[in-house]
Amino acid sequence: MITTIPNLQFLGIYIHDSINWSCHIEYIIPKLSSACYIMRSIKPFVSLNTLKTTCCSMVYGLPFWGNSPHSLKLFRMQKRIIRIMIVCTRKSRVSYRNLFRRLEILPFVSQCILSLMFFMVTNKNLFILSSENHTKSTRQFNNLYQPVTDLTIYQRGVYNVGIKIFNNLPPYIKDISNDVRKFESCLKQFLHIHSFYSIEEYLQYKSITS
Repeated sequence: MITTIPNLQFLGIYIHDSINWSCHIEYIIPKLSSACYIMRSIKPFVSLNTLKTTCCSMVYGLPFWGNSPHSLKLFRMQKRIIRIMIVCTRKSRVSYRNLFRRLEILPFVSQCILSLMFFMVTNKNLFILSSENHTKSTRQFNNLYQPVTDLTIYQRGVYNVGIKIFNNLPPYIKDISNDVRKFESCLKQFLHIHSFYSIEEYLQYKSITS
């Protein structure tokens, strides 16, 4: 007899039976809370670069669960960590976007975009170019082919969202995707400049500049 379980842990990632990643995110939040306490404790004794390294190494597997609606909780935690690093109060009028840029730390969603795009360009064999499905040369010739589907779980999945994000990259970044190191460097610089807070904000920026 086969029994079902609501969630399981695989390679450090908790996978829920509905694949909504809430279980994994709830697992991470206490660890981030502990990290906040540790950062407050060590801040007088370490450099800002050390704190930044600690901050940037707290989450794993972003390409797979970073797009979950539940991940907003982690973005709030990230802002809390930024306050600790810069020593600003909750009530102070401060632009977090400028703080992210000043510290050269990517907001949570921008980190997700970077991680997901790195995953895609290093696994190009999993994707199909639009040029393989169209004989005519178009402006989107170097885009990835995006299958049409009404299935919500697929639309929010790493494959579909990854294609949408890649196809909306600025051409100068998308055109160097065969050079993984150069691609990652240019994309990281682009994301640092804009510090996107959401996938929708990123897609809107692209539509405005198109």
